[in-house]
Amino acid sequence: MAFAPATNDGYKSILDSLTTAVLVLEDNLRIRYLNPAAESLFETSLTRSQGHPFREILAASEDALKTLDAALKNGQAYTRREAEFVLTSGARLTVDYSVTPISLEPTELLIEIQPRDRLLRISREEDLISQQETSRILVRGMAHEIKNPLGGIRGAAQLLDRELNDEDQREYTRVIIDEADRLRSLVDRMLGPNKALKFAPTNIHEVLERVRTLLEAESKGRVTFQRDYDPSLPELWADKEQLIQAFLNIARNAMEAAFENQTGASNEEPPTIMFRTRALRQFTIGHKRYRLACRVDVIDNGPGIPPDLLQNIFYPMISGRASGTGLGLSITQSIIGQHHGLVECESEPGKTDFIIFLPLEENP
Repeated sequence: MAFAPATNDGYKSILDSLTTAVLVLEDNLRIRYLNPAAESLFETSLTRSQGHPFREILAASEDALKTLDAALKNGQAYTRREAEFVLTSGARLTVDYSVTPISLEPTELLIEIQPRDRLLRISREEDLISQQETSRILVRGMAHEIKNPLGGIRGAAQLLDRELNDEDQREYTRVIIDEADRLRSLVDRMLGPNKALKFAPTNIHEVLERVRTLLEAESKGRVTFQRDYDPSLPELWADKEQLIQAFLNIARNAMEAAFENQTGASNEEPPTIMFRTRALRQFTIGHKRYRLACRVDVIDNGPGIPPDLLQNIFYPMISGRASGTGLGLSITQSIIGQHHGLVECESEPGKTDFIIFLPLEENP
């Protein structure tokens, strides 16, 4: 018996209009039908995939294939929430899906798939923005409480320094003054840039090239820089110098992480950093949807960030290196936030990807 929606123009028109991905599989799990939403989700077409095993477009997803087998064997419908699909291209998708046996001879499976990645990303961004705001309030409150007594300590040390005639004793007062200045500088860095941003049309690739040039000089050619730029990106409304500082903080961390892979066997990959840019249309950053946005990836091949540290790396004073101050990423998040953007991080051993989203609109 033929599958009606594939042959009935009325039903097919409805299925073709759905944003939910719909598939029909034969009893041997070969693809019989994909609607356009499914074609987009699985990065294929009905013409190319019809009659082919479902496994050809869904790789390394054994749980999903076991669910399909169980539905065929038992004749029961199944629903799975926040399951992970791995495509043959390597892309990973988080989806909700349901499998329903169709009472045909032989039995076929109707699969409805709803992608969850976008909703999960928006929820994650809202949590991140909330964390940033909480962190900003705490830092400003702490800075106020630290700066006031520091000023008193420094002033008292200066007065005492003038009263002392013994050079050895004056050395102690100078230590107090120097340490007070160091602490005040640290607090100022925690607060981030305190001057108003100077927004102007800015080419994101000029920013990235400036960062690359600076780090090539610092690394003395020991790092391989790869670039994958989207030349169609328009200029964004930004403070160029502040963006350079923000990306420099991220890329310098990436460079130091990439160097860690050199401290092993000789067959380790050379330190490599990738700069990638892409345009995103109708994209949501935080609570606002933008007609056009820019995604910038800064990817290194270092050892990765431990999972227990990954959720907190944008907080001040959090660092994965003994020599780190834990301020660079916090300052970067503050600068990108002032540009109505957001910074995220995905990490696994051998690959860490800092993802920066920026709106491509004037005065967003």
